[in-house]
Amino acid sequence: MTSTANGTEPNPSRPTVAGLCRAIWQVEQELDLLRWTIKGTSPWPIIRMRVFHELTRRSGIHGAPHPARRTPYDKAALVAKHVTGVATRSPFPGRYDALVVPHPRKPNGVEIYTDELRGRLGDRALILDSGINGTPLPGSKNLDFFTSAAGAIHRDTIGDRGATAALEHLTGVRVPIGALLAREVPKHLRLRALYRALLKKHRITTVYVVVAYFHQHIVGAARDLGIRVVELQHGAISPFHLGYSYPGRPVVADQPDELWCFGSYWTDVAELPAGMRTEVMGAPFLPQPGPKDPRRVVFLSQGTVGTELVHVAGAVAKAHPELDVRYRLHPSERPEDYTIPPGVRLSTGGSTLDLLATATYQVGVSTTALFEGMALGCRTAVADLPGHEYLNSAVAKGHALLMTDPEQLTQAPLCDDPTSYYAPSDLSRLTAEQSE
Repeated sequence: MTSTANGTEPNPSRPTVAGLCRAIWQVEQELDLLRWTIKGTSPWPIIRMRVFHELTRRSGIHGAPHPARRTPYDKAALVAKHVTGVATRSPFPGRYDALVVPHPRKPNGVEIYTDELRGRLGDRALILDSGINGTPLPGSKNLDFFTSAAGAIHRDTIGDRGATAALEHLTGVRVPIGALLAREVPKHLRLRALYRALLKKHRITTVYVVVAYFHQHIVGAARDLGIRVVELQHGAISPFHLGYSYPGRPVVADQPDELWCFGSYWTDVAELPAGMRTEVMGAPFLPQPGPKDPRRVVFLSQGTVGTELVHVAGAVAKAHPELDVRYRLHPSERPEDYTIPPGVRLSTGGSTLDLLATATYQVGVSTTALFEGMALGCRTAVADLPGHEYLNSAVAKGHALLMTDPEQLTQAPLCDDPTSYYAPSDLSRLTAEQSE
């Protein structure tokens, strides 16, 4: 029997990401959840990713993807900031043609996914950047007070059309879908009305949003007004990413018109909702590969599987004592989250991309950084841990190795087609219409 990279035997009864996705798709189809409406809105796309995250967490195959950690003082300070922001960061004054909703993650203070776009749009764009889970961009506006207040009052549960029981029957895991609906549907409806007023006030012509599946109130408001919505890719897309993957390409409510991707690989790796077009926008944020250190191995952590991945790093360090094994924390993680094994060095601070530019090998599970590392000339190994299915297509193309034993690391391949993942920037063409 094949052993996993951390020296344990695989557990055939353990749930997998692929298996949980298939269960969700089966229930989705059998209960016709994509055509279900509550109070005039479609609830299933609003909670779909939340249901997936709850399934992976409650089944024990994943931890929280980006845990928020706040002390009572932090929470009080956040409330005070929200109240102050009503007056100082209101997005209603002024006049704008476009709305940009960036990603909350900003390594070294830079939000890389919309940076070039915001530069091209200039002062014609309203930048709406929440400070709830990150530091907002200078000069940006937000509706954080209303976002927090919108979900404050709700019922304990509402009818779930049998979805909780159906998923539990298939997976053995109970997710309280009625409670999710009771919180998220009223919040969606309240925020949708607020954003509809904002978009109408400014007569916005295009909404650019990162992570649209968690901003469906904005997408829905734009849909109500016939406004074009463009989503900018922010991470790895795969057939098992339930923010994007809808087998059979059904009609799905409140989805963007377009998805702008880093490279051609991402345009068809998953079946997107019906009518959603793709464009290649490129990735201007990647540095150039630097001189490679032949001994350097970078493990790319992520909160969902970090506790298992760090053991894989220890196994690789033991099998390859000649290598410099570094364990790179995700921005949402802290050093105290882990006990670092012998032979492994913890890597914090600085730029992950700069570190990958000098590494010869990289190891991870499903993080987007693995694809960035491919483009930066790293030999890529995918640890055989829950979520590795995200890299199935890259492994099948010979761009990465599914590593089931630490000895295999040095067999990891180079990607021979990096521009398919990260092409040169083409934003000048894509934003020409907005500039006219």
